[in-house]
Amino acid sequence: MPGSQWLLISVSTAGASASLRVTVWRQLKALGALYLHQSVCVLPARPGTRRAVGGLSERVGQGGGSVRTLSIRVTDPGQEAQLREELQAARDGEYTEVLDRFPSFFEELETEIARGRTTFEELEESEADLARFRAWLGKIAARDYFHAAAGEVARAELARAEEALAAFADLAMSSHDTPAGKAERPALRVVPKT
Repeated sequence: MPGSQWLLISVSTAGASASLRVTVWRQLKALGALYLHQSVCVLPARPGTRRAVGGLSERVGQGGGSVRTLSIRVTDPGQEAQLREELQAARDGEYTEVLDRFPSFFEELETEIARGRTTFEELEESEADLARFRAWLGKIAARDYFHAAAGEVARAELARAEEALAAFADLAMSSHDTPAGKAERPALRVVPKT
């Protein structure tokens, strides 16, 4: 909807500590801010972004810098569409980075199955990997204000990874409950994404 509210944020950390500059950069990046110019960025004006920028402003002020935040409306529909597209492209890039890591997760499960190492230790390792994927995707989704297309693909791949891990868990449970050499391990094949 053209004319929606945005936050225009200008930050100055001149004379402040290097750690404050890093903090500002990290927090604005975590929020998904789109930089228009060095130290000037925009975010959709939503309750969460307003609170976060307010907290950041307070911290920057205490550290010797300054933040100016203006609520603006972009009245040119083409300009607003461009801002949205740039934010979506940034999130698509982040989701793609996660998607690029999923094949190694599936390969690891297949390798452990082929080696006959369907153990609780391997399961815990893979669960930790999957938890990192969930957390990573959660952080990206929190700043995906305009629903980037790659987000749906990443969530589908996460669901596929969860299913593969559940099957691996079944194998681990079966291996644990059956004395070694007494039963054949069922084959598990991670189905390639089509």
